[in-house]
Amino acid sequence: MQPLTHLGSALLRTLRDHLRPLIAYHLFFTVLASALILPLIGWVTQGFLAQLRRTVVTNDELVSLLFSPLGLVSMLVVLGFTFLIIYWQQAGMLLVAVRPKSNHYRLAFEALWLSFRRLPALAGLVILQVGTHLLLLAPFMAGLAWLYSLWLGGLDPYYLQRVKPPVLWYFIACALPLVLLWMGLAARLYLRWLLALPLVALENASPLNALKRSVYLTRGWHRSIGAAVLVVLLMVIALPILTTLAFDSLVTPLLWWLPEHNALLIPAMFAYLTGYLLLTLAITFIGIVANALLSACLYLQLAHKETRPAAPPATATPGRFAWAVELSVLLFAGLQAWWILNSFELRDNVEVIAHRGSSMVAPENTLSAVEQALLDKADYVELDVRLTADNEVMIYHDRSMARLTGDNREFNALTRAELAQYDIGSWFGDAFQGEPIAGLDEVLDRVRGHAGLMIDMKASADAEQALADAVIGQLRRETDTRYACWANSTSGATTYAECGFPDALTEMRVATMSPALVNYIKIHAPELRVTLLAQLILPGTLDRSSFDALGLRHNRISEEEVRLAAAYGYEIHAWTVNDRARMSTLIDLGVNAIITDYPDRLRELIEERRELSDGALLLVKLRNWLRQ
Repeated sequence: MQPLTHLGSALLRTLRDHLRPLIAYHLFFTVLASALILPLIGWVTQGFLAQLRRTVVTNDELVSLLFSPLGLVSMLVVLGFTFLIIYWQQAGMLLVAVRPKSNHYRLAFEALWLSFRRLPALAGLVILQVGTHLLLLAPFMAGLAWLYSLWLGGLDPYYLQRVKPPVLWYFIACALPLVLLWMGLAARLYLRWLLALPLVALENASPLNALKRSVYLTRGWHRSIGAAVLVVLLMVIALPILTTLAFDSLVTPLLWWLPEHNALLIPAMFAYLTGYLLLTLAITFIGIVANALLSACLYLQLAHKETRPAAPPATATPGRFAWAVELSVLLFAGLQAWWILNSFELRDNVEVIAHRGSSMVAPENTLSAVEQALLDKADYVELDVRLTADNEVMIYHDRSMARLTGDNREFNALTRAELAQYDIGSWFGDAFQGEPIAGLDEVLDRVRGHAGLMIDMKASADAEQALADAVIGQLRRETDTRYACWANSTSGATTYAECGFPDALTEMRVATMSPALVNYIKIHAPELRVTLLAQLILPGTLDRSSFDALGLRHNRISEEEVRLAAAYGYEIHAWTVNDRARMSTLIDLGVNAIITDYPDRLRELIEERRELSDGALLLVKLRNWLRQ
């Protein structure tokens, strides 16, 4: 056990001795990877996704493609490139750590060049090492697939997600031992081959010989090496969490004591943001370099009986270029902080859309949920509609009746009269016992003069246009009803509350995941605003001028998506957002509407933000940017 006794102190002293050349190498490699390698991986990924021949991709289509022969090959290619980049970066850091030189930036350049020359060997090591792990994983994946088909085959994924029936837990109970066994075998293999990368990078060993020698060198040390790897892993995980918590606890509260004067507030926030960015860069660097230095120290102690890499000579100096590199990091952080502050819009406006009504207070897609959404001051009520066997538009989400009623029959096989016999409220609570499935006509009658609807069309593949025609027809009948109401009334304010905005097609929205259906609706009802809902969008395939709004899962919304929306003139709708902090962040990102199960929570947040001063609101926006 003696060689690994002082591993922690050796790692820290190596980091101290080689900090500047490691920083220089990290920056050089990052620039190279950003400029050349990452775009190549993006191009391969885009080509793979293009094989779907779709614009908007559903989860089912994506899973089907991933497990097709083309999908598996593409995943292997992307995985191989990803690990090759990681190995290349780690190999260069190993070369920096074990080659003391007096000139830091020259050492960084030499390490970049030498690691580049070892790319063929590194690629061979990736194929052998990562490929073996994948082969080890294959039988376990086959076992999990068999268990899935045994317990969960044929069940609707949405039903599993929401109901979590007993068979789901049976599957998890059977799958867990397989997962734990694989993790144990994979960890053992990883520890046996831990020194293969240092042997390839530092001794020019062939990939196969490096793996064999790594097994020999680590024999008898698996527990000690495993403990060291685990400690470093925990440190890498804990360091950003603890540092962020400390920064937010000690520094962030100081901002709230600043006076509401932009002359002082803006520079203070600029300094705060610059410090935060520098801290983030430093933590990222430490996490990357810790793994490389651990490999270097283990390699030297086990292969050469040396405690750690030799320190640079006492006469070593950073050199002007090294100083310039470090100053450029400070300049980069400062410029980014200034850009962030100048990108904020102080005032914002976002529409509140109640997801299936207020579906955390009342059963989803019911008149009770609609009533609660109106009390919660929602701007729009989002509801799912399906077509019955007798072509009536009814409010319901699932393909079958199983989740809410326990009946496994398909929704579109039942008539409106048959559906009226179902109780879709009892599952939510006794207070809603006997809640029926409502028709679109009933909901339109209830929201008239109080809120708009976002009508999400859940159609089977062969009935999309039929459902669209039925919805448009219902909205036109509603428009006729409203015009008749206005014609028979004389009081303005009272009339609006009773009759609503006259043109229902202009006031309402529809939503769909089908780009073809978007085009069909815009042809047959151009005044009707259409939201295209998307799980995934293939780059460069979407006609962004064909719809009025793009609805994205909230974790898919980025600054680039908001920029594209502004450029093409459509709105961004985020779904489904229930956390106040995430709501606030999305408002500051610039979305136009948020779909939520808690419209009261979002409305309260909007009102609170409207009461803030400019300085306080700017601080809130800064905090939300940091959360991203």
